[in-house]
Amino acid sequence: VDKPCPVMDPYRSVIAQWIKDDERAPRKQRHTASRIYHRLCDEYGFRGSESTVRRYVRRVRAELEPSHVDPFLVLEADPGEMAQIDWGTAQVNLCGIRTTVHLFCMRMRYSKVPFVWAATNERLETFMEGHVRAFSWLGGVPQRIVYDNLTTAIKKILSGHDRELSERFVVLRSHYLFDAVFCNRAAAWEKGTVENLIGYVRRNCLTPMPSVDSTEELNSLLSEWCETERRKHSDEWTLELNGLRKLPKEALRACISKLTVVFNKQSLVTYERNRYSVPCEFIGQSVRIDAFTDRIEIYSKDRLIACHSRNYGRNHTSLQLEHYLTALEQKPYAVMNASVVRQLPEPFHQAWEILCRQSPERYRELVSILQLHSEYSREQIAGAVRKCLRAGCLGFREVKQLLLNEHDYRARASSTGLPASVADVVVPVSDPSSYDVLMGVRAWTAASQH
Repeated sequence: VDKPCPVMDPYRSVIAQWIKDDERAPRKQRHTASRIYHRLCDEYGFRGSESTVRRYVRRVRAELEPSHVDPFLVLEADPGEMAQIDWGTAQVNLCGIRTTVHLFCMRMRYSKVPFVWAATNERLETFMEGHVRAFSWLGGVPQRIVYDNLTTAIKKILSGHDRELSERFVVLRSHYLFDAVFCNRAAAWEKGTVENLIGYVRRNCLTPMPSVDSTEELNSLLSEWCETERRKHSDEWTLELNGLRKLPKEALRACISKLTVVFNKQSLVTYERNRYSVPCEFIGQSVRIDAFTDRIEIYSKDRLIACHSRNYGRNHTSLQLEHYLTALEQKPYAVMNASVVRQLPEPFHQAWEILCRQSPERYRELVSILQLHSEYSREQIAGAVRKCLRAGCLGFREVKQLLLNEHDYRARASSTGLPASVADVVVPVSDPSSYDVLMGVRAWTAASQH
């Protein structure tokens, strides 16, 4: 039994009422022991110490709010029956800069085998890409997946475990044929297996903080770690694998699609405030943009006409020279100031300096060199331009001749193969010294040694 407290007992009913009123107040705007102390001093002329108030408030809270522990049940799953998925974050040294990456984490309930993939964001298309990669790595699909209430998957939370799902998430479920279960609000413990995985990855795979040059390098590191974890649970994993559903014949295209019109005379389409080029002949036509987590694909009637690396900034323009070859042919003088030309890497920038800035009357030669992209690859043309620059004879004819020479050399090299009828014949090679007798070399060598 608590001992009487003459200093505090007169204020017990006041303190108890304040604590009861807190039940209806926002969690972050409830009384602390310090706030109760200051109110007692200001409103009731209290003369005791703050430490006395703190001890007394602790006692009153214990009486009014008896501790209650919700019992947890041990959960089990059959092999292949259940997986849990959630997002987490971690710090890595990316290209010398401390960067927060987002970790798509899946863990199988039966075998505890994890899959972790690093991304730059948690968008819907990235969420879908994580599933596609996870199922491919597992070699099958879990029958049921447990999620937190992710806004990328859910439009609206209904009663109980019911949810109104986003259209693309429904497509994902329908393609891979798994059931989705969502935790109750503020009940992340319902998927504790994957919650623990996020911390486990940080401590065991990303400590010390790794230094990488790209997210691809980071994902290679994570993949190796996941393989090691899979080997640790090899017996359970063998059973788990047999319980997974089969993968569909084709992986889902994890993208967000949008229809638009190439209304820009600069042959650009816009997606999320960034611009991407398409071939000039599609100006005024309807196209479909498929936005993946790492790239933008642009289609005209199911024909791929352009592909760009995706930009997540704002007001960026991604240009590809091949899309403007027709325009350069029609307006060759535009090569002097065209952004798509000025953005070209070396050695093309040096060629522009020579043929446009130092000798502007030769601008047509640069246009002709660039037109070679319709016949040769960027690497082939760049190699020929470098050779011309080293020789001090840069011009269209010289570049074209080098490309033709390289093509003829490769054609001759590929035509020197043996006929199939004699391709497997092995001709024994004799020791050259066996011919010394015929040349008198052996006798001459022996005489010279004496």
